[in-house]
Amino acid sequence: MRLTDSLDGLTPENLQGFFVGWPNPPTPETFHRLLAGSYRISLAVDEHGQVVGFAQAISDGVLTAFIPLLEVLPEHQGRGLGTALMRHLLGQLEHLYAIDLSCEDDVVPFYQRLGLGRANAMYRRNYGRQSGVPQGHG
Repeated sequence: MRLTDSLDGLTPENLQGFFVGWPNPPTPETFHRLLAGSYRISLAVDEHGQVVGFAQAISDGVLTAFIPLLEVLPEHQGRGLGTALMRHLLGQLEHLYAIDLSCEDDVVPFYQRLGLGRANAMYRRNYGRQSGVPQGHG
């Protein structure tokens, strides 16, 4: 298993199985675009070139970043990959003033162990856009 901050050599075919439990998950092609458009990424890639975990950050590149997604494929969970991915990503964001994310209550202790503090978050979701596919196109 290797960690990388680059999509070099990775295609949508290397990005299978993510967004577990999402009712309308992004396609691997949309997922690839999501990662390519991110400010910073952290990928766990297995010996076969398959991505088995990822974290991504979006940012203004000056003061702030937001980490919207962290996921490890179910069959690779419980091995410390989430922690490794987040440490790798947070290392890429050390130059910024603020790094924020929102999460469910059950994973607050995970993020606290990584040095993040607890705060409130607000959100709005458009679940019809969850797949990333333009409406009327699938």
